[in-house]
Amino acid sequence: MLELKTLRKQLRQQRRAVTRTQQQHAQQAVLQRLIRLPKFQYAKKVGMYLHAFGEIHTHRIIEYCFAHSKQVYLPMICNMNQHLVWVQITPQQYRQRRFAHHRLGMQEPRTSRGKHISHLDLVLMPLLACDTHGTRIGMGGGYYDRTLASAPQHPYRLGIAHDFQLIHTRLPRENWDQPVDALLTPQHFLQFKRTLKR
Repeated sequence: MLELKTLRKQLRQQRRAVTRTQQQHAQQAVLQRLIRLPKFQYAKKVGMYLHAFGEIHTHRIIEYCFAHSKQVYLPMICNMNQHLVWVQITPQQYRQRRFAHHRLGMQEPRTSRGKHISHLDLVLMPLLACDTHGTRIGMGGGYYDRTLASAPQHPYRLGIAHDFQLIHTRLPRENWDQPVDALLTPQHFLQFKRTLKR
């Protein structure tokens, strides 16, 4: 088992050290793999994140979705229950960057209402680390875990990460940790068998 605190610190540093050129190459490689996946091809409603902390950039993926008539949804933190709700954005909203800055450092849609995550067909999730069993380590806020716990069967959960975020040592998984269905990196695509909790 890895010491999680040390791993989190190390991976945060590695993500911050990724150069703009490396990000562009990684983003393009992920997009090329993503568009070949049937789960993405058939998805009409796609949950996405706006990169803010060195994650794989999502700009080209978002623009691809718009170009291929897919609905793009972005997460917004619901202050009442600390879950994520999902807000559909238009190409105009996205290109004009009409977002609000959240105190945690990311941008959110400017609205008071959103959809439950089960409304989506596919959610592309950021992460700090993922192992070869689908255990995902997030930023520590627990927002995705709380949200996904209320939607055990839908949508399909696809982690998006840099290659160095794929950990080959088994990560600890707590009862509340929500695994992903698959992980996509510039060089890898891994699918996992997820046991559904009823």
